Amino acid sequence: MPATLTRLDVLTGLAATLAGVGLAPSARAQAGPVIAAAASLQSVLPQIVEAFRAQGGGPVRVVFGSSGAFTTQIEQGAPFELFLSADRPYVERLADKGLTQDRGVLYAEGRIALFVPRGSPLKVDGQLKDLAAALKDGRLRRFAIASPAHAPYGRAARQALVHAGLWRPIQPRLVLGENVAQAAQFASTGAAQGGLIAYSLALAPELAPRGRSALVPGDWHQPLDQQMVLLKAAGPVARSFYAFLQGPTARAAFDRYGFVLPARRLR
Repeated sequence: MPATLTRLDVLTGLAATLAGVGLAPSARAQAGPVIAAAASLQSVLPQIVEAFRAQGGGPVRVVFGSSGAFTTQIEQGAPFELFLSADRPYVERLADKGLTQDRGVLYAEGRIALFVPRGSPLKVDGQLKDLAAALKDGRLRRFAIASPAHAPYGRAARQALVHAGLWRPIQPRLVLGENVAQAAQFASTGAAQGGLIAYSLALAPELAPRGRSALVPGDWHQPLDQQMVLLKAAGPVARSFYAFLQGPTARAAFDRYGFVLPARRLR
């Protein structure tokens, strides 16, 4: 599996991968379709790509980032062929503008989790009760989430903090990631004492050994309905991969990384 698709730190600079409204020359030189994928898929999607190739599929180039930023890039003409969003409204927005082949399909529902790195003074508590206590007693200095402005997992994190009554007091201590993978990096490497991140990233082999995690109740935030869609420029390999993502191999991989599969929601 290519290291460029597995390391969390490749997601910290979207500008290093995209240039203006198009792909950087190094990405354009890659064979195969270019796919825009939500950062929450950073751990699971490379495995699905490898399985696709092993079963005779063509090469696929994946670029990870925030769904909101990708939506803007696509509106400005970025040459992606498939978009895996972390939230359905971004796909609907592109479909309404005639930039997609149809309105796409739901491939998974995401979940958020509290991640606490080793050595942190915070306790692993999906109800966020110790986080509230840490705000009061001064244990909490920095806490990571993705930017709510354009990252669906950041928006879900904000909604969960609002539900818990913590949004206002925690704001001065927030460290915002460009996307949820960058927030996960902050939460796991000492830049923050914890964070609300994608459960799929908390389960990743690169991240899980660095700390512990606990699911936040799913009804504390709006559902993260992760929708994917073929864009107007999609060719045969992209269409084949799109179908593969809906098959048993991909569904099993999504399940292993904590995603809720369509028609099997959990609360």
